[in-house]
Amino acid sequence: MIQQKEKSNLINWEIVSINPNEKNWNWKDLFCLWGNVTQSVIGFSLVASLYLLYDVNFFIVLFGSLIAAFLVYIFSSLIGKPSQKHGLPFSVILRTSMGINGARYVAMLRGLVGIFMFGVQTFFISKSIGYIIRIILFTFDRSILQNELLLSFYMGMNLIDGISFLITLFIQYLLFSSGQKVYKTFIKFSALFVYFGLTLFLIIIVSENFEELKNSVLFSLNTQDALSKKNIFPLISVAGTMFAYFSIVIVNFGDFSRYVKNEKELAFGNFSLLINLILFSLISLLIVLGTDIILAKKMIEVDRLLTNPTDIIGKFDNAYLTLIALFFILFSSASTNLIANYVPSQNALLNFLPSNLNVKSSGFLIIFFGFFVGLFWLPVLSQVGILSFVDTLGAFFGPIFGIMIIDYYVVRGQKIINKDIFSTLVEGEYYYSNGWHLKGIYSLVIGFIFASSTIWNANLIFLQTYAWLIGAFFSSLTYYLLRSK
Repeated sequence: MIQQKEKSNLINWEIVSINPNEKNWNWKDLFCLWGNVTQSVIGFSLVASLYLLYDVNFFIVLFGSLIAAFLVYIFSSLIGKPSQKHGLPFSVILRTSMGINGARYVAMLRGLVGIFMFGVQTFFISKSIGYIIRIILFTFDRSILQNELLLSFYMGMNLIDGISFLITLFIQYLLFSSGQKVYKTFIKFSALFVYFGLTLFLIIIVSENFEELKNSVLFSLNTQDALSKKNIFPLISVAGTMFAYFSIVIVNFGDFSRYVKNEKELAFGNFSLLINLILFSLISLLIVLGTDIILAKKMIEVDRLLTNPTDIIGKFDNAYLTLIALFFILFSSASTNLIANYVPSQNALLNFLPSNLNVKSSGFLIIFFGFFVGLFWLPVLSQVGILSFVDTLGAFFGPIFGIMIIDYYVVRGQKIINKDIFSTLVEGEYYYSNGWHLKGIYSLVIGFIFASSTIWNANLIFLQTYAWLIGAFFSSLTYYLLRSK
């Protein structure tokens, strides 16, 4: 009797082991990837705000940030290795610890957060395009912007805002749904472009205010009592805050590391996060301090140091400078949206419905749902506390990481059976109980309870920045104990 060949509905050419010829990413590509993650508007504001919070203490903020970056480097290297070795994305690797069916739903938790944040981020990206349109119209005819048609608002947006939002969605779809070769190029260009813009802006500031800026920097570099006990808690706080910022990318880092040539390139590339953080922190600090000096010279009063790049540019009454700066903000925000939201969501959708979706159709779904998130963000979603719900879903990410690491390195000895990871056969290694690995699910729930308690328990709110680490620890411990029996 001839045995029939299994017809699997788990296979999609976008999520199978990639061709070795397509493993063409090197450490420079990862440098640009981490550069994009670091360079966001949120990243700039966060770094600058931390300097302000700790009285512009360079030592506390920089070293606290480096502690966080080193942890991200270690964790990204750990989670990135199985994907690099086997050429598989995060959602497929997850099948080994959650089961072929369990992984579909668990990975979609990351996908849902990604789709929601994609819509929100797109809304804010569109604001930059809206500003660009207004500046261009203003240079032609100042009276155009006073037209009643442009002053009427619907769903929190006027005509320019609405057009900008649709343009943003359309451009992102064209770029992001064209495959990894296109978005790899976009990531590289964006990182270098933004660094060039920041450096150019810094040169303008330094050229006019060198002596004053030098004195401000020397003051901020004062490391007297830097190692005293009073700075231990601030260091821990900064490290936790910065780690929480970067942690969103860790769990699905395999979506990018699968394209890296070898482990050496992966290690060097991930280490570049520290270089990016040092470089970006220095530039951000100098821009914030320099802006404060310029505003003081112009007798422009501000309540405190400006930390938002949009606010900073707004204080320079120069349309051309503003226009250029908006383009830099646009690219940095779009690239972050791609890395942190679009790609994870796309791979989650492809893993959820592998036989029904492809790159184009999954991208269309992200755009479709992102449209409604962005449309309803200002009038509805931002008012109902939905971010707490999203944060709660995010509390799953640390536990997922903890389970995957223990499963791959401890339980399986860094081995994955490729044919079984796409198999629906009962005797398959990852079929477990009807496609669900109950020990993995139990461990996930335990880790989630500990992680989410820092969000919802007022007595534990001080641990919220460490929710990811707490969840990862308890889920990995639970999984190890259950698998040891």
